[in-house]
Amino acid sequence: MPKAYVYTANGGPEVEEFADLPRPVPRPGQLLVRVHAAGVNPADWKRRAGARPPGTPAPEFPAVFGGEVAGVVEETGEGVEGFAAGSAVFGNPVTGGYAEYTLLPAELAAYKPPQVSFTDAATLPIAAATAFDGIRQLALPRGATLLIIGAGGGVGVAAAQIAARDGLHVLGTASTGKKAFLESLRVTHIKPGPGVEERIAAAAPGGVDAIFDLVGGTALEEAASALEDRSKLISAADRETVARLGGSPVARARNRAVLDAVALMVATGSLRPMVTLTFPLDAAPEALRLVETGHARGKIVLEVGE
Repeated sequence: MPKAYVYTANGGPEVEEFADLPRPVPRPGQLLVRVHAAGVNPADWKRRAGARPPGTPAPEFPAVFGGEVAGVVEETGEGVEGFAAGSAVFGNPVTGGYAEYTLLPAELAAYKPPQVSFTDAATLPIAAATAFDGIRQLALPRGATLLIIGAGGGVGVAAAQIAARDGLHVLGTASTGKKAFLESLRVTHIKPGPGVEERIAAAAPGGVDAIFDLVGGTALEEAASALEDRSKLISAADRETVARLGGSPVARARNRAVLDAVALMVATGSLRPMVTLTFPLDAAPEALRLVETGHARGKIVLEVGE
């Protein structure tokens, strides 16, 4: 049977394991996809730990890790239009992405442009799409200054590039080890931690016009004082803290139009997915630990099959 990497309960890494699961059967409106690549994201281990987006049901165990994939359609469910067996697609799976096969809702799937690799396409449904939605939500004019908290991860590097494409000046907090990496993306690096407000002020004497948070907690609280207009404070990491500070969570569009938009950016060269490491499915634990410890730069991707 097809292999998948799962968690068997809410908890730490001790609840993770490989499992042989039946090949999924597409329901109406779904695509059965043979997975070529799956993105690895902080949301994966956070859901294992018990966190889940508001309004989503508790997982059925064993639950397969992974919220973004790219692959080839094997079969379509009843009522699906516009996709056929053999189509190269990417999107947000309903049965997890760390697997040889998964199911994609047709409305949350898009065609993979031929210029975009499966590995790069697997970074788009969560990381790039979240970045796209956040930058559009802020709606800053050209020349404005944006601070990204946690700019060195997958969403951060995509947000930095989209913001630069829109003519924004970008500052980003990240560990010192990611300084050169961020500067290669034309991001002004800011060391996080105590005193960050002073370092932000020194880097942007005219102030910042918006903050896009990808870390939450203390990091968000420490940096938020640099922003006067809290309507321009958004977070993809901490709904409670950003609300308490007067900001808002990132409003996710979650539709094919956004997937098409970020794929076009990659295809035309204005967005680089910045995949820094790839792992085979057999090394899913190592990939997930790298993301969970916060040491990953850019995007980490599992390459599952061809």
